[in-house]
Amino acid sequence: MTTQPEQVLENKLMTQLIGLGYKTVNIKSEEALISNLKSQLEKHNKIAFSVSEFERILIHLSKGNIFDKAKTLRDKFVLQKDNGDKAYIEFINQDFWCQNEFQVTNQVTINGKRENRYDVTILVNGLPLLQIELKRRGIELKEAFNQIQRYQRESFASNNALFNYVQIFVVSNGVDTKYYANSQKQNFKFTSFWGDDKNKKITQLVPFTNIFLEPCHIAKMITKYIVLHESDKKLMVLRPYQYFAVEAIIDRVKNSDKNGYIWHTTGSGKTLTSFKASQILTNNPKIKKVVFVVDRQDLDDQTVREFQAFDKGSIDGTENTKMLVEQFLDNSRPLIVTTIQKLNGAIKKAKFRSQIEVLKNEKIVFIFDECHRSQFGDTHRRIVNFFTNHQLFGFTGTPIFVKNAISKKSIKQTTANLFHECLHRYVITDAIRDENVLKFSIEYYNVFKSKEDTEDIKVEDIDKQEVYESDKYIASITDYILKNHNRKTHHRAFTAMFCVSSVDILIKYYELLKSKKEVGEHNLNIATIFSYAPNPDDASANGEIPEEDYPGMNMAAEPSASYGKIPHKDKLDEYIEDYNKQFGDKHSAKDANAFLNYKKNISKRVKNKEIDILLVVNMFLTGFDSKSLNTLYVDKNLNYHGLIQAYSRTNRILNEKKSQGNILAFRNLKQNTDDAIALFSDKNAKETITIAPYEEQVKKFNLAYKELMSIAPTIDSVNDLETEEDELEFAKAFREIMRLKNILSSFVEFTFEDTYMQEQEFADYTSKYLDLYDKIKTNQQKESVSILDEIDFELELIHRDEINVAYIMKLLAKLKDAKPIDQAKQKKQIIDLIAGEAELRSKRELIEKFIQNNLPRISDGEEVEGVFKNYWQVETRKALHELTITEELKQDKVEGIINDYLFTGRMATEDEVIDALEKQPSVLHRETISNRITEKIKDFIKTFINGVGE
Repeated sequence: MTTQPEQVLENKLMTQLIGLGYKTVNIKSEEALISNLKSQLEKHNKIAFSVSEFERILIHLSKGNIFDKAKTLRDKFVLQKDNGDKAYIEFINQDFWCQNEFQVTNQVTINGKRENRYDVTILVNGLPLLQIELKRRGIELKEAFNQIQRYQRESFASNNALFNYVQIFVVSNGVDTKYYANSQKQNFKFTSFWGDDKNKKITQLVPFTNIFLEPCHIAKMITKYIVLHESDKKLMVLRPYQYFAVEAIIDRVKNSDKNGYIWHTTGSGKTLTSFKASQILTNNPKIKKVVFVVDRQDLDDQTVREFQAFDKGSIDGTENTKMLVEQFLDNSRPLIVTTIQKLNGAIKKAKFRSQIEVLKNEKIVFIFDECHRSQFGDTHRRIVNFFTNHQLFGFTGTPIFVKNAISKKSIKQTTANLFHECLHRYVITDAIRDENVLKFSIEYYNVFKSKEDTEDIKVEDIDKQEVYESDKYIASITDYILKNHNRKTHHRAFTAMFCVSSVDILIKYYELLKSKKEVGEHNLNIATIFSYAPNPDDASANGEIPEEDYPGMNMAAEPSASYGKIPHKDKLDEYIEDYNKQFGDKHSAKDANAFLNYKKNISKRVKNKEIDILLVVNMFLTGFDSKSLNTLYVDKNLNYHGLIQAYSRTNRILNEKKSQGNILAFRNLKQNTDDAIALFSDKNAKETITIAPYEEQVKKFNLAYKELMSIAPTIDSVNDLETEEDELEFAKAFREIMRLKNILSSFVEFTFEDTYMQEQEFADYTSKYLDLYDKIKTNQQKESVSILDEIDFELELIHRDEINVAYIMKLLAKLKDAKPIDQAKQKKQIIDLIAGEAELRSKRELIEKFIQNNLPRISDGEEVEGVFKNYWQVETRKALHELTITEELKQDKVEGIINDYLFTGRMATEDEVIDALEKQPSVLHRETISNRITEKIKDFIKTFINGVGE
């Protein structure tokens, strides 16, 4: 036998877990699960429950969704006993996590929408808190993940929904093993391997089980290292490097008075790590205060929001130094979030210093976010001189070494000088290898010709300031960006930032982009923000991205008296007014608070993809996270930590379509990039951090094409695939083609002529791929199980935002006005386009019917849109009427359900759907009927409303 069967893998895992100390228990049904839960809770709480008492506990446990249940698990339940007494029932011991009851079982069967059997379940005090799903060796790990997704749709929430208490899922095929926290919305990209404290991945199931699933460790992960994210209502579990960083800080505080710093690369989740460290340290009775310090007020607000999301109500961001002092003196507040400026003020100013004198000898732990900031040296000295019992910890993605340190008064201040040793490191190569951040695609462009126009002047050779400031250069860069922006951002599915050397240059770019939009050369949404403090030179030439300050930021928010004298303030006001007109807002920069509100609004709109290109000098190049941003245009000098920080704005993980962060450099940054990569990882890391060049990507695509040809050498041969296994191999092969084509599409020079595959051929195979997807969705509605259920078709890779009904209408108008000799060809192209676009396939039959029956009767192409709109309204009414008649529904109720869904994004509950029926079904058939109607309503919305426009 070439591969280990899944059952053998499961049996060996059960034996291993029992060897680790889990007690085996035979649970095959919901009834057995409940019976075991009663006995385990009795054992854990040292109490016996009557039938009615346990019924009350079960009702309490059955309430709420996954997030609610995570809270229930961590809270005690006040049980009203039959005799009138109260008992406090604990579901998990969080303080002494090893002192819980640990069991393991397998093949639990739960009946929901379908009957599902789960592989291996770990129970803590009788509750299923960890679920393991296995696939035999050779099967891709994602299939086990997709199986859990199916269980969540079909059975986890059924009956008493006890499997919604699962905190952590583990998926494994024996060779690869990953874990992730339970939540409603899952994405395989956010699963994680476990590792050791040196970031070596532990992938095989046997060593993973010995370390991660050891009873005390898994209980510690559940009780200490899962975070309940309040704003998103989801569970988050720390990754191994985050776990070891927190453990290192806790150990350092427990066993010494030394300082230390954590080097975790930008984008690796430092805020979550620092929150966990802060939260756990506040439970140490020897510590009076934990003070989390950030550098800028806008980041302060952002951090407070994130901390509040992790632990609602535990933190109140300080508004001024006076409030900070009050919080220092408030014994009920163990954790403070503040800025470095306010902390400076509290220690520096005599009136504040005298008030906090009482804390001078108390144990206070300071945790600094992005501790490389230039102002930290002064603050460090003041803290050390004032607090006699301090401990300092810093987090940074780009430490300051001697090589990249900036001299200040002839002293080179490094991170190690200030914080001593590095307690844990997780560099960019680690993060890319673990797929926690994306690689970079870095392209350097020659945009000028020599005077003789005979050869290109290489960007690397241009170093004269007058060239960079010339109108010709700025016009060339602007035209290049406009020409290629759609390609880089997948037709505006993502957003971009454009960083330039100074405010003067920014003004030139902004006004050129604005004028080109006014004459119809582009329709991109452009916005800008910059400091209105003096900025005469390119201060970033040495690699530092300076903190951009503005009047009033370190004081109470009062209008600045010097505002009228500030350079560029008129331009800033003008551009903010452009912004207000564009978005219907009322922002200004009249004072510090107004400026911050403007900045926050820009941040929000970039994340929501309402801004296509954000023009900046230094702002937003550090500390700003937007998963929807994938491109950085660079026309400024960057070096070392400034370069890595700026590039890292683009490489946050989002979805399959976002395959890399795009950097388009118009300066001679190649050597600087190589040097920065070497400094912050190692000298051989370039291939790890950047994706292969265009030529290499073409070679990969051609190899994938050969693989596809070995499975389905012609379009028609896809129809002849005999088994589901053959269809699965085709789906995987074409999915790889889509992934590689997605990467190739971001290169300016990409054309199908460079590959073995023709563009029409890609479109034809796409159509067959979508036919297969449709077949699977149909089977799911018939409640039949298929191995194809377990593959992620990654349709976002072929979804194009620009191909929608409005776009098809434009093509139909052109078709109507085309010469008769060209109409047949154009008609086929339109039909092929619809067939190959996932978002349009549900509308395919209706659009083809319109082309066949209505289009010939239209005399002018300009009439197409209006005629189609009337046609669509008629078809929509017919379909809605048919739905209500077929399912015996009240039409007004169905319309209400649809309108609510479109407005709130929430589909109707089972009760609301059943209420729409003319006749009430039996309890036995209620769930089946509700599910069927819900799917039909979703299909109606998908076909007749989504993507159609007004």
